[in-house]
Amino acid sequence: MRIISGKLKGRRLRAPKNLPVRPTTDMAKEALFNILNNLYYLDSIAVIDLFAGTGNISYEFASRGTQNIYAIDTNYNCIKYITNTAKELELNINTYKTDVYKFLNTTSMQVDLIFADPPYDFEVEKFLEIADTVFEKNILKEGGVLIIEHAKYTDLSTHKNHRYDKRYGGNVFSFFEKISDEKIEKQEA
Repeated sequence: MRIISGKLKGRRLRAPKNLPVRPTTDMAKEALFNILNNLYYLDSIAVIDLFAGTGNISYEFASRGTQNIYAIDTNYNCIKYITNTAKELELNINTYKTDVYKFLNTTSMQVDLIFADPPYDFEVEKFLEIADTVFEKNILKEGGVLIIEHAKYTDLSTHKNHRYDKRYGGNVFSFFEKISDEKIEKQEA
């Protein structure tokens, strides 16, 4: 795994082999951050990284200057690895060892961007539950975006907050945005 841009560009990280993870590929990660660079000033946003795994996405945000990063994972070894790596690289990444769904249902945070990379073998309903909870609990700030990474055979376009997908090989990033009540009324009419 390597950091592809920012102050730590080119830095290689070696995660322990026993972590139950599937890191986002460099090609997909680079494409994602090209999109995000056009949407945000990355040094002025707050980010939640759900199913953080090795911290791959959190490190990319931190390398680009994001100061408020929250990495959530249920696996103790993943959280330990992210915490130790962030400390070693002097990155401001806050880690939480907890179930993602529990976290989403209890957090009082509001952030600009949420990135979720759940296991690809999840049922569609589990992916959609992430989106439902994020929007029901109002975790995104106005103009905020939820991005869920999934396999190409998973279709999340039925969710009312789904905007578009970006495909890179076998990876898909589904983008979701908060819809104002006015837009919902127009859609229903």
